[in-house]
Amino acid sequence: MSDRHTVEVYDARAGDYEKANARLYELDDLEAFAARLPTGGRVLDLGCGPGFYAAKLAEWGFEADATDASAEMVARAARKPGVTAWQARFDELDAVGIYDGIWANFSLLHLPRVEMPEMLRRIRRAGKPGMALHVGLKLGEGEGPDGIGRFYAYYGEDELLGLLRDAGFEVIARRFGRGKGLDGSLSEHIVVLAHG
Repeated sequence: MSDRHTVEVYDARAGDYEKANARLYELDDLEAFAARLPTGGRVLDLGCGPGFYAAKLAEWGFEADATDASAEMVARAARKPGVTAWQARFDELDAVGIYDGIWANFSLLHLPRVEMPEMLRRIRRAGKPGMALHVGLKLGEGEGPDGIGRFYAYYGEDELLGLLRDAGFEVIARRFGRGKGLDGSLSEHIVVLAHG
């Protein structure tokens, strides 16, 4: 689950984060994700931040749930039209077979590496057969705080693909990129689209 200090950073910097991410950098990824969903399907934006992607999915006609450990982020997400948002840690995902897709866009990187296998199994249980899954993570090794104290876990491509396979997912597509985080640092990342 996200550590307390990481959540406190997001609570304190929610406005900055919302402004920095209003451009929807992963919009192409969201379109590819949505293309794998049934019309009007139910989706979960897991670690939703201010809810931009959940709002876009709602705009496209999907039933959009959104969760985040940060109360400030949830408050912002809940104000987006069509989004049902509530505060929850990753380890509180206990749904079974209800989601057509789960969007985890640069959120699971705040989970300790040791907890990732179980988290991916929880995600798989929460989805229907054939569910779509989007995961974005930073590339690298190890784990620890970033420049503003948020906890991060880093993964290699083969490692991530193996974790997804072990949890019952098949990777459909992947891409690599580079971007600047809230702390101002540049990092390499991987974005994966999979189905279960």
